[in-house]
Amino acid sequence: MIKASNLTLAIVLLSLACCTNSTTDSPSESLVSSVSQSSANEELQTFTKYVDESGNIRVPADYRDWVHLGTWSLANNNEPGAGGIHVVYTQKGVAEHYEKTGEFMDGAILVKELLGAQTESLSTGIASSAKDVSGYFVMVKDTKGRFADNPLWGDGWGWAYFEVADLIKTTSTNFKTDCLGCHVPVKENDWVFVQGYPRLN
Repeated sequence: MIKASNLTLAIVLLSLACCTNSTTDSPSESLVSSVSQSSANEELQTFTKYVDESGNIRVPADYRDWVHLGTWSLANNNEPGAGGIHVVYTQKGVAEHYEKTGEFMDGAILVKELLGAQTESLSTGIASSAKDVSGYFVMVKDTKGRFADNPLWGDGWGWAYFEVADLIKTTSTNFKTDCLGCHVPVKENDWVFVQGYPRLN
């Protein structure tokens, strides 16, 4: 007959063995799982919060809390001071995914904030600084072809331009005529000027 104390010890050891056998994930596997879950959450947020069931895109109100990808300065030699500054943001999970894979994940959002520029001569030389926001360009990565009937979606992205006064209703009508032309030089880079984004290089 097994004594009570020995029986208790046997039960404890058996429980520990079961727990050990059921937990097979290594730290690296757990990290991958965590990143995958983060990616899934980014996608879920995109197509429930920033894009409606018809494919209408809105400007994310919190985009300035996201990752800053890069800033473009637009020179205009014919009209001094008439250039502009474009600042581009994306979600943190998107930048991390691109660093690992070299691709934009489904649901990635690129927000380009358009600002006016003031150019002047300073003690450090000719310098341009940002003025007021004049508009927004938003691109949303869609790897599943969700909105085939919406003319603002195609070539793997949703495309939209917004005036400052309305962050919900775009003034764009067709991505092929309103947006695509400027992106032709980077067609092979998934239509994105990644060379201007240090975080992605």
